[in-house]
Amino acid sequence: MPNLTPTAHPDAHLFRVQHPEWAANATIYEVNIRQYTPEGTFRAFMAHLPRLAEMGISIIWLMPIHPIGEQGRKGTRGSQYAVRDYFGVNPEFGTLTDLRALVAEAHRLGLRVLLDWVANHTSWDNPLVQAHPHWYQHDAQGQLMPPVADWHDVVALDYSQPDLRRYMTEALSYWVREADIDGYRCDVAALVPTNFWDEVRPALEAIKPVFMLAEWDELYPSGGLSWEDFNPDTHLLERAFDMTFGLRLHYLFDSIAEGKAEPAAIDEYRAAERAKYPARVYLMNFTSNHDVNSWDGTEYERLGPLAQPFAVLTVLLPGMPLVYSGQEAGLNRRLAFFDHDPIDWQHFPLQNFYTQLLQLKRRHPTLRNGDPASRFVRLPGPASLYGFIREKAGAAVLCVINTAPETAALPLPESAAGTWRDIFSEEQLMFRTGDELPVSGHGWRVLERVAG
Repeated sequence: MPNLTPTAHPDAHLFRVQHPEWAANATIYEVNIRQYTPEGTFRAFMAHLPRLAEMGISIIWLMPIHPIGEQGRKGTRGSQYAVRDYFGVNPEFGTLTDLRALVAEAHRLGLRVLLDWVANHTSWDNPLVQAHPHWYQHDAQGQLMPPVADWHDVVALDYSQPDLRRYMTEALSYWVREADIDGYRCDVAALVPTNFWDEVRPALEAIKPVFMLAEWDELYPSGGLSWEDFNPDTHLLERAFDMTFGLRLHYLFDSIAEGKAEPAAIDEYRAAERAKYPARVYLMNFTSNHDVNSWDGTEYERLGPLAQPFAVLTVLLPGMPLVYSGQEAGLNRRLAFFDHDPIDWQHFPLQNFYTQLLQLKRRHPTLRNGDPASRFVRLPGPASLYGFIREKAGAAVLCVINTAPETAALPLPESAAGTWRDIFSEEQLMFRTGDELPVSGHGWRVLERVAG
């Protein structure tokens, strides 16, 4: 039994999130250990860390690493989100020693590591169910209940119980202390009371600076849930989390690919985002993740020929880009969620594509996350194009994608006059006032201003 001594910092109510400096130019990469290699282990995955560092990744997010429940298990190996022991390591993946070795190697390469944390529910055979049944939610008949009907392999926790809060705070602190991890991605974060996360963050910061990612988006609540249903007083990004999911942008990409929205709808999204969040807030941009790939379809099923153009936008629009396991391999298959289903890497055909984008993100001063001094200038043009310039102190990046199958040309403003370098072809281009930039059908152009 863990130590249940309260660990919340006494000044938790005064704490405000301060992003770690290393997060300012960071990109995040989600690792599905089970499917990453034929072995499906921490040790086998470690061989990929140098490749990911070279690609420009900064943060490694590991899907849940804990033992999985057997009661009500889905599939042969179960959901990694049905946690049986918050203080244990899933033997399918390896040992605590293996995890520590992975984190140490990541740190040696300049990478940070987040664990995926499931605070809202446990498996039915988690020992807490028998030891502390009052820590769980009950229905009108007094029976334990799942948080969502389809999640029949898990049972919902009740955060009105102070001892549960102390237990969960100690469990979260344990992995920072014992495995030297750098923070957490928190599953369905808004289903857990915000004031719990507000108390946890300073408790973790008392051990080391951490980065916290919430699975939630105030602009697009998940599953038809309303933000006000869970967080009437405070927001996740004030005192608890550095970043939340850009879910509304993700679904907007799907709508544009389906012909249900025009590219210009991204402007409406950005206006709503700016009205909701200050510029310093981080939102995570993505075209795929473990849920999307397995349940909604691959990026090629959903986005078709716009998969790569929208990947370009995830990196170059304001926000932190996410790459999911296998995207650099052009993964065009839904991975099984509850069984072993290794990725076919196919010699990493999109490795260079992502490397060019992510290394630009990493080094360019105008692309830093949460930087209110970086100016975003929308470039008007044909309806099929979405183009913009991001600039700061004379440095600039120009990005344009084409959602149509035919070539289209983007009129360039007077401010674009000068010399630019195409980051993919390395060609240098000299623009004069009134010039146009051609963009091939379903293509993209990414240019970096050359200092004069």
